[in-house]
Amino acid sequence: MDFAIGFQKLAIQFPPFVMAVVFHEVAHGFVALKWGDKTAQQQGRLTFNPIPHMDPMGTVLFPILGMISGMGVLFGWARPVPINPNRFRKYRPGLFWVSLAGPGMNFILANVSALVYVALLTWMPRQFYLFEPLAGMAVVSVQLNYWLGIFNLLPLPPLDGSKIVESFLPYHAAQKFEVLNQYSFFILMALLMSGALSILAYPIGFFTNMTLFFAERLFSVFGF
Repeated sequence: MDFAIGFQKLAIQFPPFVMAVVFHEVAHGFVALKWGDKTAQQQGRLTFNPIPHMDPMGTVLFPILGMISGMGVLFGWARPVPINPNRFRKYRPGLFWVSLAGPGMNFILANVSALVYVALLTWMPRQFYLFEPLAGMAVVSVQLNYWLGIFNLLPLPPLDGSKIVESFLPYHAAQKFEVLNQYSFFILMALLMSGALSILAYPIGFFTNMTLFFAERLFSVFGF
């Protein structure tokens, strides 16, 4: 890939990516607080300022190198918000809702981004110099948030999907399930390198197209 083209794509994709991972982590911390765990709040992580959430490798180096090298999609992560499930008023429902909060926030952001995209098409002049980059960021935000939300629902430690599964398991079964945690990085890298995760492109594409379609219909119904 030409370096200039890679840099342009990075400029379009990186801001929505940072917003997606930051909102994801803040959602975990906020819902944990509602269930009685103040750990994230006490460590200053209930903030939308991206700096406390940024991981040098996962939020900066890995996605930038991946984009410039021609991967075509940003892949990375933020620093996990510290959660102590033992502080939850009720362990199992607390673990379930806190784990679901991150992907849930990504799905909400995907829908909001779709509405922003249609709003730009409706009200912003095409000749405005920021129209194309802003519209591009909005579409990328829809795709990225569905990607992050669906990916994190995979039942593999330490992804959120594994914690959701764990919230339904008996204590001893949950302990055995957590043993996967020591192999999860290698499993995830193998899935990524082998292209197995490309299967997620189908639900991501479906939900992206449906969300944009319904956003357009919503604007049409209200006569915008």
